[in-house]
Amino acid sequence: MTASDLFDYAEDWRREWHAMPEFIQEDLTPTRSVLVHFAEESDVRAFAKLVEQEIGPRTRSLWYPEAEIGRFANKRYATPDVVLPSAPIYIVSKGRAELQLTSRHLTAMGVPHYVVVGAFEADIYRKTLAESLASVLVLDEEYRRRYETCDDLGLDKPTGAGPARNFAWDHSIAAGYAWHWVMDDNIDGFFRLNRNLKTPCVSGAFFLAMETFAARYSNVAMAGPHYFMFASRKTKLRPFTRNRRIYSCNLIRNDLPFRWRSRLNDDTDLSLRILKSGRATILFNAFLAFKVTTMTMPGGYNEDFYKKEGRGPATETLVRLHPDVARATYKFGRIHHDVDYSSFRNNPLGARADTNGASEIDDFGMRLELRSASGWRPADEDLPPFEDIPAEGPAVQGSLF
Repeated sequence: MTASDLFDYAEDWRREWHAMPEFIQEDLTPTRSVLVHFAEESDVRAFAKLVEQEIGPRTRSLWYPEAEIGRFANKRYATPDVVLPSAPIYIVSKGRAELQLTSRHLTAMGVPHYVVVGAFEADIYRKTLAESLASVLVLDEEYRRRYETCDDLGLDKPTGAGPARNFAWDHSIAAGYAWHWVMDDNIDGFFRLNRNLKTPCVSGAFFLAMETFAARYSNVAMAGPHYFMFASRKTKLRPFTRNRRIYSCNLIRNDLPFRWRSRLNDDTDLSLRILKSGRATILFNAFLAFKVTTMTMPGGYNEDFYKKEGRGPATETLVRLHPDVARATYKFGRIHHDVDYSSFRNNPLGARADTNGASEIDDFGMRLELRSASGWRPADEDLPPFEDIPAEGPAVQGSLF
Protein backbone atom coordinates (compact mmCIF):
# COMPACT_ATOMS: atom_id res chain seq x y z
CA MET A 1 0.00 0.00 0.00
CA THR A 2 1.45 3.38 -0.98
CA ALA A 3 1.44 6.51 1.11
CA SER A 4 -1.09 8.11 -1.23
CA ASP A 5 -3.54 5.27 -0.53
CA LEU A 6 -3.49 6.11 3.16
CA PHE A 7 -4.44 9.75 2.65
CA ASP A 8 -6.93 9.58 -0.21
CA TYR A 9 -9.85 11.29 1.51
CA ALA A 10 -12.21 13.89 0.11
CA GLU A 11 -12.17 15.92 3.33
CA ASP A 12 -10.14 19.09 3.58
CA TRP A 13 -7.64 18.17 6.27
CA ARG A 14 -6.66 21.80 6.70
CA ARG A 15 -10.14 22.61 7.94
CA GLU A 16 -10.01 19.74 10.41
CA TRP A 17 -6.48 20.71 11.51
CA HIS A 18 -7.61 24.24 12.44
CA ALA A 19 -6.13 25.45 15.77
CA MET A 20 -3.54 22.66 15.77
CA PRO A 21 0.28 22.80 15.58
CA GLU A 22 1.95 23.92 12.38
CA PHE A 23 2.13 21.17 9.77
CA ILE A 24 3.97 21.91 6.53
CA GLN A 25 4.97 18.90 4.48
CA GLU A 26 6.22 19.23 0.92
CA ASP A 27 6.70 16.52 -1.69
CA LEU A 28 10.44 15.86 -1.73
CA THR A 29 10.28 12.50 -3.46
CA PRO A 30 12.44 12.15 -6.59
CA THR A 31 11.04 13.04 -10.00
CA ARG A 32 13.03 10.21 -11.51
CA SER A 33 15.38 7.46 -10.31
CA VAL A 34 17.97 5.62 -12.41
CA LEU A 35 19.86 2.48 -11.35
CA VAL A 36 23.50 2.83 -12.41
CA HIS A 37 25.84 -0.18 -12.75
CA PHE A 38 29.66 -0.02 -12.70
CA ALA A 39 31.95 -2.56 -14.34
CA GLU A 40 35.11 -1.52 -12.49
CA GLU A 41 35.98 0.24 -9.24
CA SER A 42 37.73 2.90 -11.33
CA ASP A 43 34.35 3.66 -12.92
CA VAL A 44 32.90 4.31 -9.45
CA ARG A 45 35.67 6.81 -8.71
CA ALA A 46 35.19 8.52 -12.06
CA PHE A 47 31.45 8.79 -11.51
CA ALA A 48 31.94 10.17 -7.99
CA LYS A 49 34.25 12.83 -9.39
CA LEU A 50 31.74 13.67 -12.09
CA VAL A 51 28.85 14.23 -9.65
CA GLU A 52 31.19 15.76 -7.04
CA GLN A 53 30.07 13.39 -4.28
CA GLU A 54 31.76 10.75 -2.20
CA ILE A 55 30.69 7.15 -2.93
CA GLY A 56 31.84 4.81 -0.18
CA PRO A 57 31.61 1.01 0.14
CA ARG A 58 28.22 1.30 1.84
CA THR A 59 26.69 3.95 -0.41
CA ARG A 60 23.45 2.58 -1.85
CA SER A 61 21.97 5.72 -3.39
CA LEU A 62 22.59 9.43 -3.79
CA TRP A 63 20.86 12.58 -4.99
CA TYR A 64 21.99 14.81 -7.79
CA PRO A 65 22.51 17.62 -7.14
CA GLU A 66 23.59 16.54 -3.67
CA ALA A 67 20.67 16.83 -1.29
CA GLU A 68 20.87 18.77 1.93
CA ILE A 69 20.57 16.31 4.80
CA GLY A 70 18.02 17.31 7.42
CA ARG A 71 19.50 16.99 10.91
CA PHE A 72 17.48 16.67 14.11
CA ALA A 73 20.32 16.05 16.58
CA ASN A 74 20.60 19.79 17.19
CA LYS A 75 16.86 20.51 17.18
CA ARG A 76 13.91 19.88 19.45
CA TYR A 77 10.40 21.11 20.15
CA ALA A 78 10.03 22.24 23.75
CA THR A 79 7.83 24.47 25.90
CA PRO A 80 9.20 27.13 28.27
CA ASP A 81 7.11 25.64 31.07
CA VAL A 82 6.00 22.09 31.79
CA VAL A 83 2.81 21.21 29.89
CA LEU A 84 0.86 18.16 31.02
CA PRO A 85 -1.60 15.95 29.14
CA SER A 86 -5.17 15.94 30.43
CA ALA A 87 -5.51 12.13 30.43
CA PRO A 88 -3.49 9.77 32.66
CA ILE A 89 -0.69 7.77 31.08
CA TYR A 90 -0.11 4.08 31.80
CA ILE A 91 2.92 2.06 30.70
CA VAL A 92 2.54 -1.72 30.74
CA SER A 93 5.89 -3.35 31.50
CA LYS A 94 7.42 -6.73 32.20
CA GLY A 95 11.04 -7.75 32.71
CA ARG A 96 12.40 -4.31 31.83
CA ALA A 97 12.81 -2.57 35.17
CA GLU A 98 16.37 -1.54 34.31
CA LEU A 99 15.50 -0.22 30.84
CA GLN A 100 12.22 1.71 31.04
CA LEU A 101 12.70 3.69 27.82
CA THR A 102 9.19 5.13 27.71
CA SER A 103 9.18 6.05 31.39
CA ARG A 104 12.54 7.77 31.13
CA HIS A 105 11.37 9.93 28.22
CA LEU A 106 8.15 10.88 30.01
CA THR A 107 10.09 11.77 33.15
CA ALA A 108 12.49 13.93 31.14
CA MET A 109 9.44 15.67 29.65
CA GLY A 110 8.10 16.34 33.13
CA VAL A 111 5.04 14.14 32.62
CA PRO A 112 3.79 12.00 35.55
CA HIS A 113 2.68 8.48 34.65
CA TYR A 114 1.93 5.00 35.94
CA VAL A 115 3.85 1.79 35.27
CA VAL A 116 1.68 -1.34 35.54
CA VAL A 117 3.59 -4.48 36.54
CA GLY A 118 3.00 -7.92 38.01
CA ALA A 119 3.28 -8.37 41.77
CA PHE A 120 6.44 -10.52 41.41
CA GLU A 121 8.33 -7.53 39.92
CA ALA A 122 6.79 -4.65 41.86
CA ASP A 123 9.68 -4.15 44.29
CA ILE A 124 12.41 -4.00 41.65
CA TYR A 125 10.35 -1.55 39.59
CA ARG A 126 9.76 0.66 42.64
CA LYS A 127 13.49 0.69 43.28
CA THR A 128 14.56 1.50 39.74
CA LEU A 129 11.82 4.11 39.21
CA ALA A 130 12.32 5.83 42.57
CA GLU A 131 13.86 8.95 41.01
CA SER A 132 11.32 9.28 38.19
CA LEU A 133 7.80 10.66 37.86
CA ALA A 134 6.42 7.12 37.66
CA SER A 135 4.03 5.53 40.12
CA VAL A 136 4.11 1.73 40.16
CA LEU A 137 0.70 0.03 39.97
CA VAL A 138 0.48 -3.68 40.76
CA LEU A 139 -1.77 -5.64 38.42
CA ASP A 140 -4.82 -7.17 40.06
CA GLU A 141 -4.49 -10.86 39.17
CA GLU A 142 -8.26 -11.11 38.72
CA TYR A 143 -7.80 -9.30 35.41
CA ARG A 144 -5.55 -12.12 34.24
CA ARG A 145 -7.90 -14.86 35.43
CA ARG A 146 -10.90 -13.47 33.59
CA TYR A 147 -9.04 -12.29 30.49
CA GLU A 148 -10.51 -13.31 27.14
CA THR A 149 -7.61 -15.04 25.41
CA CYS A 150 -9.60 -16.02 22.30
CA ASP A 151 -8.24 -19.57 22.39
CA ASP A 152 -8.62 -22.72 24.45
CA LEU A 153 -5.04 -22.92 25.74
CA GLY A 154 -5.90 -21.85 29.27
CA LEU A 155 -3.97 -19.70 31.71
CA ASP A 156 -0.86 -21.90 31.82
CA LYS A 157 0.25 -19.99 28.75
CA PRO A 158 1.05 -16.26 29.28
CA THR A 159 -1.86 -13.94 28.51
CA GLY A 160 0.20 -11.05 27.14
CA ALA A 161 -0.24 -7.38 28.02
CA GLY A 162 -4.04 -7.29 27.66
CA PRO A 163 -4.94 -7.86 31.34
CA ALA A 164 -2.67 -5.00 32.45
CA ARG A 165 -4.14 -2.75 29.77
CA ASN A 166 -7.66 -3.54 30.95
CA PHE A 167 -6.58 -2.87 34.53
CA ALA A 168 -5.25 0.55 33.47
CA TRP A 169 -8.51 1.29 31.62
CA ASP A 170 -10.61 0.64 34.73
CA HIS A 171 -8.14 2.49 36.96
CA SER A 172 -8.56 5.63 34.87
CA ILE A 173 -12.36 5.34 34.97
CA ALA A 174 -12.29 4.98 38.76
CA ALA A 175 -10.21 8.18 38.90
CA GLY A 176 -12.89 10.04 36.94
CA TYR A 177 -11.16 10.45 33.58
CA ALA A 178 -12.90 10.39 30.18
CA TRP A 179 -9.80 9.18 28.28
CA HIS A 180 -6.55 7.42 29.11
CA TRP A 181 -3.22 6.66 27.45
CA VAL A 182 -1.72 3.16 27.49
CA MET A 183 1.80 2.70 26.10
CA ASP A 184 4.40 0.04 25.51
CA ASP A 185 7.57 0.29 27.58
CA ASN A 186 9.99 0.37 24.62
CA ILE A 187 9.33 3.79 23.09
CA ASP A 188 12.65 5.59 22.67
CA GLY A 189 11.43 9.11 22.00
CA PHE A 190 8.55 11.20 20.69
CA PHE A 191 8.81 13.32 17.53
CA ARG A 192 6.95 15.96 15.54
CA LEU A 193 6.90 15.68 11.76
CA ASN A 194 6.90 19.19 10.32
CA ARG A 195 8.69 20.92 7.46
CA ASN A 196 9.90 17.52 6.23
CA LEU A 197 11.86 16.80 9.38
CA LYS A 198 11.17 14.42 12.27
CA THR A 199 12.17 16.52 15.26
CA PRO A 200 12.26 15.32 18.88
CA CYS A 201 9.55 16.76 21.12
CA VAL A 202 10.37 17.02 24.82
CA SER A 203 7.11 18.46 26.15
CA GLY A 204 3.83 16.97 27.34
CA ALA A 205 2.20 19.30 24.82
CA PHE A 206 2.89 16.47 22.40
CA PHE A 207 0.13 14.44 24.08
CA LEU A 208 -2.15 17.38 24.89
CA ALA A 209 -2.38 18.34 21.22
CA MET A 210 -3.51 14.84 20.22
CA GLU A 211 -5.99 14.72 23.10
CA THR A 212 -7.47 18.07 22.07
CA PHE A 213 -7.91 16.98 18.46
CA ALA A 214 -9.47 13.60 19.30
CA ALA A 215 -11.86 15.08 21.87
CA ARG A 216 -13.27 17.48 19.28
CA TYR A 217 -15.17 14.67 17.58
CA SER A 218 -18.08 12.72 19.00
CA ASN A 219 -17.27 9.53 17.09
CA VAL A 220 -13.53 9.20 17.69
CA ALA A 221 -12.85 6.25 20.00
CA MET A 222 -9.08 5.86 19.83
CA ALA A 223 -6.08 7.81 18.56
CA GLY A 224 -2.31 7.81 18.73
CA PRO A 225 0.98 8.69 17.01
CA HIS A 226 2.28 6.80 14.01
CA TYR A 227 5.54 4.88 14.19
CA PHE A 228 8.61 6.98 13.42
CA MET A 229 9.84 4.55 10.78
CA PHE A 230 6.54 4.43 8.87
CA ALA A 231 6.06 8.17 8.30
CA SER A 232 8.07 9.19 5.26
CA ARG A 233 9.94 12.44 5.76
CA LYS A 234 9.94 13.28 2.04
CA THR A 235 6.35 12.30 1.18
CA LYS A 236 3.58 14.90 1.11
CA LEU A 237 1.62 13.40 3.99
CA ARG A 238 -1.41 14.72 5.81
CA PRO A 239 -1.14 15.33 9.55
CA PHE A 240 -3.50 12.45 10.36
CA THR A 241 -5.13 9.39 8.84
CA ARG A 242 -8.63 8.25 9.69
CA ASN A 243 -9.65 4.73 10.60
CA ARG A 244 -6.47 2.74 10.83
CA ARG A 245 -4.95 0.54 13.52
CA ILE A 246 -3.53 2.38 16.53
CA TYR A 247 -0.53 0.73 18.12
CA SER A 248 1.85 0.93 21.09
CA CYS A 249 0.79 4.42 22.21
CA ASN A 250 -3.01 4.46 22.45
CA LEU A 251 -5.32 7.27 23.56
CA ILE A 252 -8.63 5.55 24.35
CA ARG A 253 -12.07 6.93 25.15
CA ASN A 254 -13.12 5.37 28.44
CA ASP A 255 -16.86 4.89 27.80
CA LEU A 256 -16.39 2.33 25.01
CA PRO A 257 -18.19 -1.03 25.27
CA PHE A 258 -14.91 -2.84 24.51
CA ARG A 259 -11.89 -4.14 26.36
CA TRP A 260 -8.59 -5.65 25.28
CA ARG A 261 -8.64 -9.35 24.40
CA SER A 262 -6.42 -11.98 22.70
CA ARG A 263 -2.87 -12.88 23.72
CA LEU A 264 -1.23 -11.07 20.79
CA ASN A 265 -2.30 -8.71 18.02
CA ASP A 266 -4.65 -7.29 20.63
CA ASP A 267 -4.05 -3.76 19.32
CA THR A 268 -5.19 -4.76 15.82
CA ASP A 269 -8.17 -6.63 17.24
CA LEU A 270 -9.29 -3.67 19.37
CA SER A 271 -8.87 -1.27 16.45
CA LEU A 272 -10.95 -3.52 14.19
CA ARG A 273 -13.75 -3.97 16.72
CA ILE A 274 -13.91 -0.19 17.17
CA LEU A 275 -14.03 0.39 13.42
CA LYS A 276 -16.61 -2.35 12.84
CA SER A 277 -18.88 -0.60 15.37
CA GLY A 278 -18.91 2.46 13.09
CA ARG A 279 -16.63 4.50 15.33
CA ALA A 280 -13.49 6.25 14.10
CA THR A 281 -9.79 6.15 14.93
CA ILE A 282 -7.11 8.75 14.24
CA LEU A 283 -3.50 7.85 13.45
CA PHE A 284 -1.36 10.99 13.64
CA ASN A 285 1.49 11.57 11.20
CA ALA A 286 2.25 14.97 12.72
CA PHE A 287 3.17 13.15 15.95
CA LEU A 288 5.43 10.09 15.96
CA ALA A 289 6.65 7.50 18.46
CA PHE A 290 10.04 5.84 18.03
CA LYS A 291 9.24 2.30 19.10
CA VAL A 292 12.17 -0.08 19.35
CA THR A 293 11.77 -2.97 16.93
CA THR A 294 9.97 -6.00 18.35
CA MET A 295 12.25 -8.68 19.79
CA THR A 296 15.36 -6.47 19.78
CA MET A 297 15.12 -5.69 23.52
CA PRO A 298 15.25 -8.24 26.32
CA GLY A 299 12.17 -8.66 28.49
CA GLY A 300 8.67 -7.64 27.53
CA TYR A 301 5.58 -9.69 26.85
CA ASN A 302 6.65 -10.61 23.34
CA GLU A 303 9.43 -12.85 24.68
CA ASP A 304 6.69 -15.19 25.88
CA PHE A 305 5.48 -15.63 22.31
CA TYR A 306 7.48 -14.48 19.29
CA LYS A 307 10.87 -15.80 20.40
CA LYS A 308 9.38 -19.19 21.20
CA GLU A 309 6.83 -19.78 18.46
CA GLY A 310 7.24 -17.04 15.85
CA ARG A 311 4.36 -14.97 14.51
CA GLY A 312 2.30 -17.80 13.09
CA PRO A 313 -0.07 -18.38 16.04
CA ALA A 314 -0.70 -14.65 16.50
CA THR A 315 -1.51 -14.26 12.80
CA GLU A 316 -3.78 -17.31 12.83
CA THR A 317 -5.73 -15.94 15.80
CA LEU A 318 -6.27 -12.56 14.14
CA VAL A 319 -7.43 -14.17 10.89
CA ARG A 320 -9.82 -16.39 12.83
CA LEU A 321 -11.27 -13.41 14.73
CA HIS A 322 -11.58 -11.19 11.66
CA PRO A 323 -11.72 -13.38 8.53
CA ASP A 324 -13.61 -10.68 6.62
CA VAL A 325 -10.68 -8.22 6.63
CA ALA A 326 -7.56 -10.12 7.78
CA ARG A 327 -5.46 -12.71 5.98
CA ALA A 328 -2.14 -14.43 6.50
CA THR A 329 0.66 -13.44 4.17
CA TYR A 330 4.43 -13.78 3.86
CA LYS A 331 6.46 -10.60 3.89
CA PHE A 332 9.64 -9.21 5.45
CA GLY A 333 10.92 -12.79 5.39
CA ARG A 334 8.29 -14.14 7.77
CA ILE A 335 4.60 -14.91 8.22
CA HIS A 336 2.61 -11.78 8.93
CA HIS A 337 -0.96 -10.58 8.92
CA ASP A 338 -2.43 -8.26 6.31
CA VAL A 339 -5.54 -6.23 7.12
CA ASP A 340 -7.76 -4.43 4.61
CA TYR A 341 -9.01 -1.22 6.22
CA SER A 342 -10.70 0.13 3.09
CA SER A 343 -14.23 -0.75 4.24
CA PHE A 344 -13.82 1.63 7.20
CA ARG A 345 -12.50 4.63 5.32
CA ASN A 346 -15.83 6.45 5.50
CA ASN A 347 -16.44 6.00 9.21
CA PRO A 348 -17.21 9.62 10.17
CA LEU A 349 -15.35 11.60 12.77
CA GLY A 350 -18.71 12.77 14.08
CA ALA A 351 -19.91 16.12 15.36
CA ARG A 352 -17.09 18.55 15.95
CA ALA A 353 -16.63 20.96 18.81
CA ASP A 354 -16.55 24.58 17.65
CA THR A 355 -13.04 25.96 17.04
CA ASN A 356 -14.03 28.98 14.95
CA GLY A 357 -12.81 31.45 17.53
CA ALA A 358 -9.36 29.88 17.78
CA SER A 359 -6.30 30.97 15.87
CA GLU A 360 -5.43 29.05 12.73
CA ILE A 361 -2.30 27.57 14.31
CA ASP A 362 -1.94 26.57 17.95
CA ASP A 363 1.42 25.04 18.84
CA PHE A 364 0.31 24.39 22.44
CA GLY A 365 3.34 26.33 23.62
CA MET A 366 5.80 24.22 21.62
CA ARG A 367 8.61 26.12 19.98
CA LEU A 368 11.54 24.96 17.89
CA GLU A 369 14.85 25.18 19.73
CA LEU A 370 18.41 24.77 18.49
CA ARG A 371 21.38 23.68 20.52
CA SER A 372 24.15 26.25 20.68
CA ALA A 373 27.40 26.28 22.56
CA SER A 374 25.56 27.85 25.52
CA GLY A 375 22.67 25.36 25.49
CA TRP A 376 19.19 25.22 24.03
CA ARG A 377 17.76 28.47 22.68
CA PRO A 378 14.67 29.40 20.60
CA ALA A 379 15.33 28.98 16.90
CA ASP A 380 14.45 32.60 16.16
CA GLU A 381 17.29 33.91 18.33
CA ASP A 382 20.74 34.64 16.92
CA LEU A 383 22.74 31.42 16.90
CA PRO A 384 26.14 30.37 15.66
CA PRO A 385 26.20 28.48 12.35
CA PHE A 386 24.94 24.89 12.53
CA GLU A 387 28.41 23.54 11.87
CA ASP A 388 29.53 25.06 15.17
CA ILE A 389 26.83 23.21 17.13
CA PRO A 390 27.66 19.78 18.60
CA ALA A 391 26.05 17.01 16.55
CA GLU A 392 25.64 14.13 18.99
CA GLY A 393 22.43 12.21 18.36
CA PRO A 394 19.32 12.08 20.54
CA ALA A 395 19.36 9.98 23.67
CA VAL A 396 17.18 10.21 26.72
CA GLN A 397 20.20 10.50 28.97
CA GLY A 398 21.96 12.91 26.65
CA SER A 399 21.58 16.18 24.88
CA LEU A 400 17.88 16.43 24.09
CA PHE A 401 17.02 17.44 27.63
